[in-house]
Amino acid sequence: MAKRPQLTGRAAILAVVVCAIAMSLAYPFREYIAQRRQITELEQEQARALQHLRNLEDQRRKLEDPEYIKQLAKRRLHYCEPDAKCYVLLDGKKGTVPAKAERKQASVAPWYETIWKSVQAADTADGQRAAS
Repeated sequence: MAKRPQLTGRAAILAVVVCAIAMSLAYPFREYIAQRRQITELEQEQARALQHLRNLEDQRRKLEDPEYIKQLAKRRLHYCEPDAKCYVLLDGKKGTVPAKAERKQASVAPWYETIWKSVQAADTADGQRAAS
C-alpha cells in the first residue's frame, strides 16, 4: 500500500489562499479598530466640551442676576450698601504676615520715599548719595 503524502497540492493551495485572505483583511480590521478608538475619544471630547459650555451658560445666567452681582460685590470687594452696618472680621490665622516678613518690610523704605530723598540730594548738589 502506497503512503499518501500528508500535504497535498490542494491543501497547500488552500493554505496559501486562507493566508492571503487573512493578510488582506488584517489591515482593514486594524484601521476599523483605530477608527472606533478615535470615535470614542472624539465623543469623550465632545462630552467635555458640552459640559464646559453648560458651566459657562450657568455662569452667564448667574452674572445676569442683579442679586448675584450684589453678593459678589459684598464677598469679593467688601461692598457695603448705604445705611447698612457692615463688619469685617479678622482672625489671627488667615492673612497674617510672619514676623520675619514684617521686619524685612520695615527695613526697606517705600519707593516714593527713596525717590524723594534722591531729589533732595540732587537739590543740594553736593554729589552725595541719599542715605537709604
